Amino acid sequence: MPRSMLWLLIAAPTIVLIIVFSALLSQGGERQERRAEVRTSGEALVGGPFELVDHTGATVTQDSYAGKAMLIYFGYTYCPDICPFSLQVMAAAMDQLDADERARIQPILITVDAERDTQEQMASYVSSPAFPDGLVGLTGNEDQIAAVARAYRVVYQRAEDDGSGDYLMDHSSIIYLMDNDGRFVDVFSSNIDPRDLARRLQDFLEDNPG
Repeated sequence: MPRSMLWLLIAAPTIVLIIVFSALLSQGGERQERRAEVRTSGEALVGGPFELVDHTGATVTQDSYAGKAMLIYFGYTYCPDICPFSLQVMAAAMDQLDADERARIQPILITVDAERDTQEQMASYVSSPAFPDGLVGLTGNEDQIAAVARAYRVVYQRAEDDGSGDYLMDHSSIIYLMDNDGRFVDVFSSNIDPRDLARRLQDFLEDNPG
């Protein structure tokens, strides 16, 4: 499949999600500020139960983070550009929160590269000082990764390699905010201004003190 067509397939779900949520946030054709309230009507569009392994080797589920909001990004440790950039955006936004606010949000990286992103590899990667403090790296087998990606409407695919064994992963690039009970709250483009992301996180925390 041509690379241009592959990237179109990868990007389409991301574009659709962002367009839909942008439309929901607009009133009367004008973009207005609003609180990041939990979406409770109907079923959540993204998210759901998962069972994965964190970078310490512990088996975790969505309930492991109950009581904290989750800021989730899907990527992989061998990603040359967009993944580290997106995690740095998350870090810059989190750095603008005070200590109490930061303590209420768990930043998470979920790999889309189950083959290479072992627990040990994830542990080394998430320890980077460029990434959010307390970043948790989650991995698992192919079936586990496929299941959580489906739940979050993440599209990914291994790109063709040159025969050397090295390869890239094409994947949608979105930051998700989930509430203290693992319910979907909001979705953000990975190139969002960290100041805007920080304000949205603060709005959510203010409106959801529990």
